[in-house]
Amino acid sequence: MEVVLNPPCDEQHPPQAEDFQEKQEQNSKLSAGVKKDIEKLYEVVPQLLNVFKIKEKIGEGTFSSVYLATAQLKTGYEEKLALKHLIPTSHPLRIAAELQCLTVAGGQDNVMGVKYCFRKNDHVVIVMPYLEHESFLDILNSLSFEEVREYMFNLFKALRRIHHFGIVHRDVKPSNFLYNRRLKEYALVDFGLAQGTPDTKIELLKAAHSEDQEEDSVQHSVQRSVFGERNFNVYSSAYQENSSTKLIKQPKMTDVSSRRLVTKKKIISTKTMSNGAARKAASGCPSNLICDCYATDRVCSVCLSRCQQVAPRAGTPGFRAPEVLTKCPTQTTAIDMWSAGIIFLSLLSGRYPFYKASDDLTALAQIMTVRGSRETIQAAKTFGKSVLCTQVVPAQNLRTLCEKLRGTNSSCKRSQGEAPSKAVSDSASPVAADKPCPETLGKQPQHLTSSQEGDGALEIKAADLKGWDQVPDEAYDLLDKLLDLNPATRITAQEALLHPFFKDMRP
Repeated sequence: MEVVLNPPCDEQHPPQAEDFQEKQEQNSKLSAGVKKDIEKLYEVVPQLLNVFKIKEKIGEGTFSSVYLATAQLKTGYEEKLALKHLIPTSHPLRIAAELQCLTVAGGQDNVMGVKYCFRKNDHVVIVMPYLEHESFLDILNSLSFEEVREYMFNLFKALRRIHHFGIVHRDVKPSNFLYNRRLKEYALVDFGLAQGTPDTKIELLKAAHSEDQEEDSVQHSVQRSVFGERNFNVYSSAYQENSSTKLIKQPKMTDVSSRRLVTKKKIISTKTMSNGAARKAASGCPSNLICDCYATDRVCSVCLSRCQQVAPRAGTPGFRAPEVLTKCPTQTTAIDMWSAGIIFLSLLSGRYPFYKASDDLTALAQIMTVRGSRETIQAAKTFGKSVLCTQVVPAQNLRTLCEKLRGTNSSCKRSQGEAPSKAVSDSASPVAADKPCPETLGKQPQHLTSSQEGDGALEIKAADLKGWDQVPDEAYDLLDKLLDLNPATRITAQEALLHPFFKDMRP
């Protein structure tokens, strides 16, 4: 459908006062803050006045704001559109790369496309189709198992699409995968943090990667964030770990510059020198010295003298893969699959967010409580990282964990001789593994009714569970492959679509 466009607004002449008056009346029911934002948007990008009626603000993030708008069609109907206003400080190359991702990979297989783009000076507005969608948190516990299966299938279709073009989304999470439950429509959005694989088909992602590398080589003394990335772990930027450094959670937050850096031959006080000066002094340390700060809360001169390792950490806490948390320099499309696994884990357990940590090391420790400490340590070795854990944490059985969190407890109906393949750690689950099933406590299970109520009541109660009492083993097998700690063996989007869990669905 075609939008009726009036003659473009001359950027040399401000929009007429009556245009602003019309927009102000339209926004009379909005909050004062939103009204001010909409008026400001019309002011900085005046071309929008001739095309769109901005209705409301529907989203706001670190790097952009999203508005719902309508455009008048020649047929007389109004088309709803989403206007994404990028913050003026966004890097031009990053903006262009995001647009190219939308135009090349978007518009098919549940990946959001782009319709128009407006620019005035350093203000950019991307216009996309609007998909009315529900909040993930609002519908999480009302979804049937079949809806969850369809949701994940369509998410993998979107990931297969972008991975085919060599795009690593880097911020896969429910709020970036829009879902219209009534129409069964889906859309993967927000490529503001996307990066390219070595063979990416998005040329501007190659340029953005080169730009990252060039700036990293110049600013080697400071950890550089990916374009627009918010540093969620400010303490991690004080020093970098290389492949032989141990990741150790410090007992308390202390300023690195106030510590005394100790070697076997000399002591360097850094109280009166900057971090950069300390590094310069430490760089003169002989290469054959052995680190003596291992498993302590200090950073010795030997560690400070090592070459720093810079790796992208963009993404949302709780959804970052282990290789991102440990700053592995080689990150692939597998990090998106890990994030998809976390979404699947939330859907199967009914808990969102499933992980919530204030820093990367805490996030890694939380992953250990589900996947196991030995397994995490072994996987880290495969991508050149060494992780230290002070105690052994056993891996959990994913079915047992999810059923206890959701409250279905279908495992209680199994034969008593059947045991889970992995131990369950009480520290990560609010329900202890050794607690008796509801039947043994004399409580009426949710999926059963008394025999006096009759077969009809039993069927109604079973229907209320929406299939959650009959989750097949294939679901947890797929979840296990998505949460593979080793990115090299983690399942791909194409492989996930062909998994037996989706055996009756066309990829």
